[in-house]
Amino acid sequence: MADVINLKDIRKRRARAEREAVAEANRLKFGRSKSERSLQDAEQGLEARRLDGHKRDD
Repeated sequence: MADVINLKDIRKRRARAEREAVAEANRLKFGRSKSERSLQDAEQGLEARRLDGHKRDD
């Protein structure tokens, strides 16, 4: 006799796999977490302030 399968479970597994594939594509596309982006923005701001602090007035 054949094994009984639950189609609802199959659909859920397929949907979960599709969502994971989309998430992986987004991770590759956008790449960095919010904390990494904010850290880099803060470092760039600090660099800009340091550079502006060394400018000579004419």
